[in-house]
Amino acid sequence: MTLQFAPETAATPATLPPLLQALNPEQLAAVTLGPEPALILAGAGSGKTKVLTTRIAWLLSTGQLSPAGVLAVTFTNKAAKEMLTRLGALLPLNVRGMWIGTFHGLCHRMLRAHCKLLNLPATFQILDMQDQLSAIKRLHKQLALDEERFKPKELQWFINACKEEGQRAHQVPVRDADQRHKVEFYRLYEEQCQREGVLDFGELLLRSYELLRDHDPVREHYQRRFRHILVDEFQDTNKLQYAWLKLLAGRMEGGRFVPAGNAVLAVGDDDQSIYAFRGARVGNMADFVREFGVRQQIKLEQNYRSQAHILEAANRLIEHNQGRLGKNLRTDQGCGEPLRVYEAPSDYAEANWVVDEVRQLIGRDGLPAHEVALLYRSNAQSRVLETALFNAGLPYRVYGGLRFFERAEIKHALAYLRLIDNPHDDTSLLRVVNFPPRGIGARSIEALQAAAASAGCSLHDAVSAVPGKAGSHLAAFVALLDVLREGSQGQPLRQIVALVLQHSGLLAHYRAERDGSERVENLEELLNAAESFVLQQGFGRDAVALPLDETAAAEARAAASDSGFEEPSGETLSPLQAFLSHAALEAGDNQAQSGQDAVQLMTVHAAKGLEFDAVFITGLEEGLFPHDNSSASPQALEEERRLMYVAITRARQRLYLSHAQTRMLHGQTRYHPRSRFVDELPAQCLQWLSPKPGSGLGAAGLGKAAVGLQPAWGRSALVSEAPSRAAADATHGLRAGMQVFHPKFGQGQVLAVEGRGDDARAQVSFTRHGSKWLALAVAKLTPL
Repeated sequence: MTLQFAPETAATPATLPPLLQALNPEQLAAVTLGPEPALILAGAGSGKTKVLTTRIAWLLSTGQLSPAGVLAVTFTNKAAKEMLTRLGALLPLNVRGMWIGTFHGLCHRMLRAHCKLLNLPATFQILDMQDQLSAIKRLHKQLALDEERFKPKELQWFINACKEEGQRAHQVPVRDADQRHKVEFYRLYEEQCQREGVLDFGELLLRSYELLRDHDPVREHYQRRFRHILVDEFQDTNKLQYAWLKLLAGRMEGGRFVPAGNAVLAVGDDDQSIYAFRGARVGNMADFVREFGVRQQIKLEQNYRSQAHILEAANRLIEHNQGRLGKNLRTDQGCGEPLRVYEAPSDYAEANWVVDEVRQLIGRDGLPAHEVALLYRSNAQSRVLETALFNAGLPYRVYGGLRFFERAEIKHALAYLRLIDNPHDDTSLLRVVNFPPRGIGARSIEALQAAAASAGCSLHDAVSAVPGKAGSHLAAFVALLDVLREGSQGQPLRQIVALVLQHSGLLAHYRAERDGSERVENLEELLNAAESFVLQQGFGRDAVALPLDETAAAEARAAASDSGFEEPSGETLSPLQAFLSHAALEAGDNQAQSGQDAVQLMTVHAAKGLEFDAVFITGLEEGLFPHDNSSASPQALEEERRLMYVAITRARQRLYLSHAQTRMLHGQTRYHPRSRFVDELPAQCLQWLSPKPGSGLGAAGLGKAAVGLQPAWGRSALVSEAPSRAAADATHGLRAGMQVFHPKFGQGQVLAVEGRGDDARAQVSFTRHGSKWLALAVAKLTPL
């Protein structure tokens, strides 16, 4: 194994200005580059923000640039603010007048200066995404378009996609009748925005691009003014953003780009290009090198964040991608700890192991909770981790998103379930009476509320008092609830959830959305949540979830009494009621208060740009990470590998990788092999964790004391060989570590097996009933 360490270099000469003395040789070369186009390949944790800000300060302090001549563009307001703050600390200048900001922010500034030239009112307003959707809905209503054939959100995506490609309505190719209608709608939407003096986000960039393209004096003015242009996160630029940058530094002649001699400094990392779904084009980096005739490519490879084992793993992983510009991260912080890899028997066991490790990091090692991050490929995977943290009483925060039971699509589904259980729940009815949209507007709801207030009854019971078309639509919704309630009779919880997701229209609604795949995954994860809940609470997998008569209610009360799930008053909840209470409690409790130390949960996409002392990358299985959607495309698989590279390089000191042999997906147990990304890591950097042979402990309850370190195994390796058929018969097919289900006690884990044949007994740890010894000849234990 070759670990990459920073080469020993002589100290920076004291003769250098103080501004430059803290830079390493690579950073110094980037900061003091001459006035020509250059590409800085900035590896993760290599100090690219420091290079950008010091470069601007160096140009200003040496007189090569005036404050009014600075143009630096990045992707987030947070990054722009950070650059301004650092510049203000480096130089005694007022930095607020400099052109440092996001693409949209700088384009807005440019348009304000030339609004008359573009026939825009000086007071033009900006539409955010929600405002834009409202404007589209207004036009949609005026044109009386078919709501199903031309959904407003789909029209919004179409318009924005056209603008990202730099296309006006007349430039969009028409393939069929539907496309023709969309193009016509785009044209009418442009006219409406022009009439009202408003610009959406896409229009800001497109108008600025057209301004530079069509008005030579304006373009030449900005080219003279901004002799130095600095671009952060260049790998995330899309087609139109790159075209806009090219016009600030050149012109198009006969379809060919001609540079104007501006010094464009592009800073980025092609290995961290993970936003293709947003239109980011990693190929812009190679195009920049070719079109600008770049002679200087400087690699910032010294990492100031992570220890060597982590960087070596990242380097070896990303080498599997083709067509990289290429770099190799190194550090002078020493090898550090190896990456710990854990194979769990199930996703619940994986979550419990993660939480146990987190508790020890916080309790034993004194690590602040906010320095621990749990990463996953898709938002739906957070649910099982949230449940384990909730049960352990560990405060957590979902970064860049909502907790599972707080997500809008989950709240919609729960509202339908509540209405099945209690049709008089007005809050739930108001939430979904027109979702998915079914023609019930604000006026209809006002009429319903007035009728309910007059009769002193629930909204559900007042529906028959609402006349006309509004009453017909409301009656159809009540009929839908009746159908769902009738279909739920005698069904287990998972079947009721599946019925609601299908017949409420929620799944169809989100599947029709361009960006609805993540919401669909979350709804399907709700099936898993329901399935695991009835098992963990001891109701039984096929227990009737919603008693609709006295006999069924009595049976449910008896079953729940056996399970121990009772209200303090003694009144027993049905499985559906218990699940709804559990969802509300988990959403409302264990909230990390403002300022409270909390474990961080997030998708890998949300983690980009962040760093933590300890990082857990969970769900490392084929079909999850890499995601199943990437299987048919080599380019998509390479982006998944870049995503894994980003995940690895978030860790400073400790990195944990975990995967499960079985996982609940769509309400069923699925088996996925370990992710290829784990196998692409250097074996010398890994420590494999497993139950110690003979310890009698399974994966879900493992603590540090029960974890042994083993050499790297093969894809399906186990610590001990599977018992022979005779031994399996003697112990009724059970062994320590196995997950089992008992009709009374629910799901549990086998801790130990003693005796043989009719004398065999097993010690099983049940989720709600603790540890019990059971005679295997009598107990009905089903392996999971």
